[in-house]
Amino acid sequence: MATLKVGERAPEIDAVASDGKRFVLSEQGGLCTVVYFYPKAFTPGCTAETRLFNDNFNEILLAGANIVGISTDDLDTQCRFAGDLSLRFPLIADKDRRIATAYGVLWPLVGVAQRYTFVVSPQMLVEAVFHHELSMKQHRDDVLRFVHARFEAQRGAVI
Repeated sequence: MATLKVGERAPEIDAVASDGKRFVLSEQGGLCTVVYFYPKAFTPGCTAETRLFNDNFNEILLAGANIVGISTDDLDTQCRFAGDLSLRFPLIADKDRRIATAYGVLWPLVGVAQRYTFVVSPQMLVEAVFHHELSMKQHRDDVLRFVHARFEAQRGAVI
């Protein structure tokens, strides 16, 4: 399957997360959700990316978005990774690669997720797609710019 595109319906995500709670994408309380995929927990790039999102957690939340990270690790690894980084958002284990396959983000042959981020509306539509394999700061900056612009547009529509 090809990577999801803007305007397409996002596949449901229903899984136990690193915080011990069930994460259901379609039940995120009317907020859009930043769904970011990363290859492997505890690797330098994935740790840097996850720290950047954690550092900006409040900013993302104030812009009207939730965030969840997904990799092809197992749940125990995700729980340790979340604990080591003191994450304020959940991580989801996708050991069977079902979620990464549905979103079209698996590296061919390697079987781990590529570094993609999707912003999914409360209506389950993909509003934005970001892909940066090497520049974690650019990846985070692009996501923040988008959620801020989305928030400002919605706020302007209400006023």
